[in-house]
Amino acid sequence: MSGGAVIFDPLLPWAVLWGLAALWLGFVVLAIWRGLSGWWLRGLAAALLLLAVANPSLQREERTPLSDIVVMVVDESASQRLSDRPTQTQQAIDRVRAEIAALDNTELRIHRMGDGEGDSGSLLMGALSEALAEVPRARLAGAILLTDGQLHDIENAPDLPAPLHALLTGRDGDWDRRLVVRNAPAFAIIGEEITLTLRVEDQGAVPAGQSGQVALEISVDGAGPETFTVPVGRDLSLPVTLDHGGMNVIQFRLARAEGELTDRNNAAVVQINGVRDRLRVLLVSGEPHPGERTWRNLLKSDASVDLVHFTILRPPEKQDGVPVSELSLIAFPTRELFLEKVDDFDLIIFDRYHRRGILPSVYLDNVRRYVETGGAVLIAAGPDFAGAGSLYHSPLGEIMPAEPTARVYEQGYRPEVSDLGQRHPVTEGLKQAWNGVENAQWGRWFRQIALRTKSDTAQVVMRGIDDRPLLVLDRVGEGRVALLGSDHAWLWNRGFEGGGPQLELLRRLAHWMMKEPELEEEALRARTQGQTITVIRRSLKDVPREVEITGPDGTVTRLPLEQTSPGRYTATFEGPQIGLYRLTDGELETVAALGPAAPREFEETVAVADKLAPVVAASQGGTHWLKDGTPDIRQVRAGRIASGRGWIGITPRNAYLTADVTMIPLAPAWLMLVLAGLLAIGGWLREGRQ
Repeated sequence: MSGGAVIFDPLLPWAVLWGLAALWLGFVVLAIWRGLSGWWLRGLAAALLLLAVANPSLQREERTPLSDIVVMVVDESASQRLSDRPTQTQQAIDRVRAEIAALDNTELRIHRMGDGEGDSGSLLMGALSEALAEVPRARLAGAILLTDGQLHDIENAPDLPAPLHALLTGRDGDWDRRLVVRNAPAFAIIGEEITLTLRVEDQGAVPAGQSGQVALEISVDGAGPETFTVPVGRDLSLPVTLDHGGMNVIQFRLARAEGELTDRNNAAVVQINGVRDRLRVLLVSGEPHPGERTWRNLLKSDASVDLVHFTILRPPEKQDGVPVSELSLIAFPTRELFLEKVDDFDLIIFDRYHRRGILPSVYLDNVRRYVETGGAVLIAAGPDFAGAGSLYHSPLGEIMPAEPTARVYEQGYRPEVSDLGQRHPVTEGLKQAWNGVENAQWGRWFRQIALRTKSDTAQVVMRGIDDRPLLVLDRVGEGRVALLGSDHAWLWNRGFEGGGPQLELLRRLAHWMMKEPELEEEALRARTQGQTITVIRRSLKDVPREVEITGPDGTVTRLPLEQTSPGRYTATFEGPQIGLYRLTDGELETVAALGPAAPREFEETVAVADKLAPVVAASQGGTHWLKDGTPDIRQVRAGRIASGRGWIGITPRNAYLTADVTMIPLAPAWLMLVLAGLLAIGGWLREGRQ
């Protein structure tokens, strides 16, 4: 194939040439006005000179014709795998291949598109742009989208120089039902009611009798579901009250209705982090001592703690007959605190408290009941704990995890974490938690109350002199009790001999007693990031661990856990799909949600044509339903409507590749000069005769 064209390579700038041409035209007009008979000969001579300066050449090209390209983007996202859409899609691909193969000098390029990363949905326009980026614009004869019409990036539609057509899958009778969570907070206060807003929506050709009311199952933290009847097409306000801190996972599910496209959008997962509004702590101190300020500073430093603090200022050795009721500047509201409002506190701390008749036994017995029903008591023992006035000899002694032996050690020693304490969240990693030094030496304490455990469930997490119990924890009924057998923790706070992790220890101890979920010693947790689930199992038992993971589709996977530190077993799991995963190790259970239970791809599953209509119409293309058959493909001229009943059109581009270029001057410069001279002489001779 060859082609030719005349091109100009002027010896002077085009502006000069156009100026000379204007001058030439002026002379010709003047010659005609004066009646010179040789004006046309002189005009031709000047024109030849101008043409010679323009330097015309004949350019000949050897061209290799290029094929026209039709791009077809095949939507293979999750919604395209519903019903018989895969069959419709494959049949359309085969038909389009055959139609394009029957056309001369035309090729088909297929680009397949899956689900977008994360939960971005169907990025059909992005896939089309990527496909067009690989095709020269001059060769694009048309583009075809094979899809259900559901996309989430229509605003990214590219500009096309050729028709764009949409071939839609789906059937007239398609319908679907989905569950939508319209409003759900990320955080909520424990014990306070919040409201979630749900809605059940039907889409498409809903069969008669399917609308109205449906059954909704609600499950909290993987527990057994409760079923409620809710209306379709109306917002539903659901009151929820969280009963524990940390992550609360609430799952909603609708039963699959007969004939609907999918039940993947019949479920929704809401994750709400439960937080405490205010933590109320009652601190009752005995005689003043250096450690009292440590407890107060620790509790006051936490803005979420409401602290009520009373100190008994009267030392026991001072006996002058003053009634107990007159020993305080303000009346000690013992009855109100220990009988009427004791249940309002999350934690009660007795710091070196000595029985001296201020708190009758009936009050302390009420504190015992408070612990058994879910409260928490921490006893920081001083020398008084080993004497006759010890709290151990009150009704509180029944719930204490250890008893005093009546001996008090007054000598230097370094507190150490016990083997059990290495695994317990209260004391786990305390060596590393303090100034970041591995196995650092802590400062010494100089007093320890000799204790002897009396409960099989008592947990000795720290030991002191002669490996005796120093910090003992226990669970009593629904509550918790802690006993610290020394009042010298303040030495660490003062930095004596380098100090120690006093604030971290007391903070963990207080939050463990207030049932902070992150400090549970037996816990199974699942943390998610992207499609990765990190499984963490904490336990005081040193046994091999594995978890059973049940995916959204019912697939069960057994995942062995590796011990990464004492009492902590971890592993990671890559979730193959978005949805709710249930985890259990035979003792504990938890749930984890990867993305939404109903991905964005399933928000709308019924095939539609209106979303693509503006883009298709702008390119003079057409939209056709595959249920009516795959349309024929024809060639149409550029600018013409490229779609009709049962057919779609592509525009031939006639693109080519230039293999060789030859330049041939139209006439030598000397020849043009001779011809111009002859014409000028001819004009002179003609005018001379006259």
